[in-house]
Amino acid sequence: MEELHHTVQPWEEGWRLGRILRASMQVSASQLQSARWNGRIFLDGVPARADAQARAGQTLLLRLPEEAPLYHPAPWDIPLTVPYEDEALLEVDKPAPMACQSSFRQPDNTLENALCAREGNPLDYVYRPVNRLDKGTSGLMVVARSAHVQQLLQRQLHTPQLVREYLAVTQGAPTQAEGVIDLPIAKAEGATVRRCVSPGGKPAVTHFRVLRRCGGRALVLLRLETGRTHQIRVHLAALGCPVAGDFLYGQELACLPGRFALHSHRLALRHPLTGESLTLCSPLPAALAALLE
Repeated sequence: MEELHHTVQPWEEGWRLGRILRASMQVSASQLQSARWNGRIFLDGVPARADAQARAGQTLLLRLPEEAPLYHPAPWDIPLTVPYEDEALLEVDKPAPMACQSSFRQPDNTLENALCAREGNPLDYVYRPVNRLDKGTSGLMVVARSAHVQQLLQRQLHTPQLVREYLAVTQGAPTQAEGVIDLPIAKAEGATVRRCVSPGGKPAVTHFRVLRRCGGRALVLLRLETGRTHQIRVHLAALGCPVAGDFLYGQELACLPGRFALHSHRLALRHPLTGESLTLCSPLPAALAALLE
């Protein structure tokens, strides 16, 4: 059972508990409704109704039941780089090639399996990624430790509060030093994985800046405004400079087995519980930097 605690502030004097839960504690409407029906709202340790009024200094407690896991991932005990973690979330520097989540095609040896082992292989382990990376992409990901924190962080996605920046080594280079790629993306006809630029697709916006040009390649910094599947890969291919080693939208490179030259370089977010700004950077992996030598 997850517990959320809140001390009623002076400006919340006289507010109904439901308003505090929604506005100050950012509880979803469905979570509040469930708590009301199941008696999981407490004021100073005593069960309370959502329409009760609060006084400054009182302690409001909400108990949220953890959902039962749909399956238990097989633990995979390997070293992981975790630049930051606390009781609410952790930020992982995912290597490539590594799938970030178990699936029918790859049930084991994923980041989900590795984190399950790192957490001690609890029977009730639930994997809660906030952003996801392709198997062939390395770099920073954020994973929540509770359903409530995952929901709060997912609200930040595609807003200025959660910034995702990538480094890509491209085959060829954009003609402009910087710009915005605003091209809608849809699933390619007859494909299960491949995406394409299409007028009937969903809006997709990527900001880019060329940091370095080297021979026939370039190092490009990219920031996502939207989060479509394969967005950076599709957008760079549409510019005529696909990600180096991208076997789906460009050409595979033998020196990058199982991966391509795309790296989640910077992740900035607002901590969902403390409000603190968290910014982490991960340097370009040596194998990708070598492509520019």
